[in-house]
Amino acid sequence: MENILGTNLDRIVILAYFAVVMGFGAYFGKYSKTTSDYFFGGRRFAWWLITISIVATGIGSHSFVKYSTKAYQYGFSSTMTYMNDWFFMPLFLFGWLPIIYYLRLGSIPEYFERRFSREARYIATFMILMYMIGYIAIQFLTLATALYKIYGIPLMLTVVLIAIATTIYMHFGGQTSVIFTDLIQGFILIFAGLLLFSLGLSFLVENTSYSSGLKALWDNLSPLEKLPLANFNSPPDFNFVGIFWQDGIAGSIGFLFLNQGLIMRFMAARSVNEGRKAAAFNVLVILPISAIVVSNAGWIGKAISNSVPGALPIDLAPNDVFVAVANLITSPGVFGFIIAALCAALMSTSDTLVNASSSVIINDIYRPLTKNKSSDKEQLRLARLASVVVKVIAVCLVPFFNSFESIYEAHGWFHSTFTPPLVVGVFLGIFWKRFTSTAVIATFIGGAFLMILGQMYPALISPFSHGIELRPGRGYSYIGALYNLFVCAGVGVLVTFFTKPVSESKLTGLTVFDVHKLKNIFKGSDVNESIGKPVVVHYKIKDLNEGMVSFSKEDMEITKSKKGDLVYIQDQRWWLGGLKSIHGTFDEPHDEKGIVYINETQCDSGMFIKGLALKAEKEM
Repeated sequence: MENILGTNLDRIVILAYFAVVMGFGAYFGKYSKTTSDYFFGGRRFAWWLITISIVATGIGSHSFVKYSTKAYQYGFSSTMTYMNDWFFMPLFLFGWLPIIYYLRLGSIPEYFERRFSREARYIATFMILMYMIGYIAIQFLTLATALYKIYGIPLMLTVVLIAIATTIYMHFGGQTSVIFTDLIQGFILIFAGLLLFSLGLSFLVENTSYSSGLKALWDNLSPLEKLPLANFNSPPDFNFVGIFWQDGIAGSIGFLFLNQGLIMRFMAARSVNEGRKAAAFNVLVILPISAIVVSNAGWIGKAISNSVPGALPIDLAPNDVFVAVANLITSPGVFGFIIAALCAALMSTSDTLVNASSSVIINDIYRPLTKNKSSDKEQLRLARLASVVVKVIAVCLVPFFNSFESIYEAHGWFHSTFTPPLVVGVFLGIFWKRFTSTAVIATFIGGAFLMILGQMYPALISPFSHGIELRPGRGYSYIGALYNLFVCAGVGVLVTFFTKPVSESKLTGLTVFDVHKLKNIFKGSDVNESIGKPVVVHYKIKDLNEGMVSFSKEDMEITKSKKGDLVYIQDQRWWLGGLKSIHGTFDEPHDEKGIVYINETQCDSGMFIKGLALKAEKEM
């Protein structure tokens, strides 16, 4: 095969990385004993662990490839598409997150049934599965595009091998394996991206007359390439208004409110407050760093192209920018490590989406149709089988996405096409009580029909184009998201005013207007707002009712707890991030100070070690 990249050392490094990650992920399979563990990690993890896991999920392998492409073509404005979630974050933190967590939603489609109807849930299930499986296919294609040129094997065979490798490490571990594997991969992604930036600056110093890499980078970008934002409506393949509606609105709401994989991360947090900390830290600190991590190869590549003639091919293909630049500026072994980071990005995003897809299949197809007659152990086996089926379908979709000119355009079309009906449905459902079940179904079906018409007849989209040029045979790449959002919202709003709304009593806890009631709904009684202190205890096994734990009267006084309050008990070692922990409900107190009674099932679930002290805190 032509143009094989890398050395044998690089290939060994990449394979070694896969082996380590698969072993690490498989190890944590022992913590997935129930479907709750498999899908939500037992709702036990600390905010910092969730944060790092979100990093690994958010920086997909397509991020390195597609943002490097646009950074190479247009400079610093590539970051515009990566830093546009912040203005939706308050709505997520104080609206959607409490709803999904306190209602114990197993999936996004389950919300559609509770808020609207079972029919709405089934349609949403189909659409969300299409969204997630398509996303997985794009991840497979992205990494295969890099690896098949390194190992010299056909593209589709590379896709199949990647699917098999990712299956091995997450098949048994589920969400716990995903989160702890991503703990490693999150650090690898950030470090590798910043390492590549540093090596790129050093390359510029060595091959130009500059003594500062940053100055060499700045001086070898054109004035247009130094702008933080793209031009308003040109060129047609990368402009501000199109990217805003596609990524800033449809994409951001889709990612924050509808990405089942991301939602499951927050559902794995030990509490809503821990989830809020993770989300806030991600937006304020991690995303700006991530924008540099995923784009810098393109900036460096453009500066090299402008200052070192012949270093990079003149006709460099868009999808090849990241790999070509990394191969040029790194030494053998280091190049393998950088590509391993690309592997980390793919595995982190795909493992999340595969786990989320199997969650939807079990929660929204299997359980409703079978009425949950099978045992939890049987459902866990089926969830693992579903994850394999999802990957097979994703592999079959890879050739379709490979037909686009670049990963960026494939991902852009995908976002603007699959998210608008769901975005309108969930957003109006949360923030508008009047929105009806008939209206949301009309949004899904009628909106999708009008979207298809827009694809067939671009003239329908032209009134929304803001002057963007129509490309013959390609239509409008990104501004179609605005048209799609408009027609979906238009259908939903119009049908709402011609249909009868449900009574407000049936909407309790399902909209932002009832967020203040959600804690009571979650607990099943009034919340205890008294502020107590944590206590350190040792455990004894007692035959208690499921979920109940018993503390001494003195320890309950210290924690300001009463019978029926909720408690979180964890191993004192903070660096475990809540891995060894359980949630429980206070039972009648006893007289043994410093002792907590738990049953054998709880001890097994928490993986507590006999003799080691535990830390207990009242939750509500």
